Amino acid sequence: MNQSHKIACKVAIIYIIIGVLWIIVTDYISMTQAKEDVQIYAMFQHSKGWIFIFITGLFLYFIIRYWTGKMLRSQQEFNLKDEQYQSLFNHNPDCVLELNLEGNVVSINPEAEKLLGNNSDNLKGKNAKHLINWNEREKVSVFFIQSLKGEAVKFETTIQNKSGEERIIRVTFLPIIVQAELLGVYAIVRDITESRREEELMIMSEKLSVIGHLAAAVAHEIRNPLTSLKGFVQLMDMTKEVNPLHSDIMLKEIDRINIISSELLVLGKKQDVAFQRIDLADSLQQVFTLMKAETNLNNIEMGFRVKTVEPIYIMADTIELKQLIINIVKNSIEAIDGNGKIDLSLQIIDDQAVVSVSDNGIGMVPERLERIGEPFYSTKEKGTGIGLAICRKIVHRLDGEMHFESEINKGTTVTIRIPLATGQE
Repeated sequence: MNQSHKIACKVAIIYIIIGVLWIIVTDYISMTQAKEDVQIYAMFQHSKGWIFIFITGLFLYFIIRYWTGKMLRSQQEFNLKDEQYQSLFNHNPDCVLELNLEGNVVSINPEAEKLLGNNSDNLKGKNAKHLINWNEREKVSVFFIQSLKGEAVKFETTIQNKSGEERIIRVTFLPIIVQAELLGVYAIVRDITESRREEELMIMSEKLSVIGHLAAAVAHEIRNPLTSLKGFVQLMDMTKEVNPLHSDIMLKEIDRINIISSELLVLGKKQDVAFQRIDLADSLQQVFTLMKAETNLNNIEMGFRVKTVEPIYIMADTIELKQLIINIVKNSIEAIDGNGKIDLSLQIIDDQAVVSVSDNGIGMVPERLERIGEPFYSTKEKGTGIGLAICRKIVHRLDGEMHFESEINKGTTVTIRIPLATGQE
């Protein structure tokens, strides 16, 4: 029953009640007057109808005035809310699309028109899935169905605008619920293409910084096998003989140089981030081999343990993963004053791969520990804090978590939890 029917029913019921009360009261008065004074009785009978009309007229005037005023105030409030909504819709810096229950476009704001390169009239009535790249449509459909259950959903996907340019967007689906009835879904869209590019540039910049930092240690680590190779070559030149034992040692030294230099080259290679199923233990072993050069140069003992015999697979970008661990190990090296120890370990806990990097360095006070990972906040005198901020960003991409534990003059432990790849228990 709508509002007008409710008001009409209330007025009718009140009018009937007044009428019934009027009849009962006037009949009682008439009977009383008929016994006492017939003339007064006749006058009352003649005038009671007019009195009733006057009273009900006043009643109807005031009640209609009251309800009309209330409706006008409600209408004004509604108009004000509607203007506020339209202002929020039209001037929102984010793109807003209103979708019906079938996913068809009802309306879009000017910011969405800019992003899509199309106006509202051309898109109205069309299904929004055609705006999404074909390989992302199934995923987005699942999120849309989830929002139809009354849940707010956030995700990232890619689209192509009218000019064919691919854009990375962050989308929030918000269900439209009015008087407990689901009418559709709002899609709040933010173009994060530029910010994502800036993140990639920041990660690449930090990666190059790490490579520069490692260069001296790697050069020193390569110099040792080169010295051995030079000595054996000189010996062979003098004796004019090839000793199989010497040849075997030389090949091993060459392999060692190749592994270290290859890891450094791979780390510096510029490429698109590509998630794939990787063996985490194998990647950590490669990082351990590369970082062993620097720990040796700084007289630091470094160990690596895998606390499980089964392979540990995760979905990640190999280079980004290595950069993550190298950054953390590098921080441990810088936190150790003189001889020290760094332990790198890997295990499975609760369907997650858990990587731990522990050192016996100077540690951190709780106040600094709370802010660790913030950009431009560093515990080092000449640090920028960008390294650990990038580490957090990489861990976030892996849907993982990073936790710090530290105690002054006892050391720091960094624990990273990463979900196992699908299909691995």
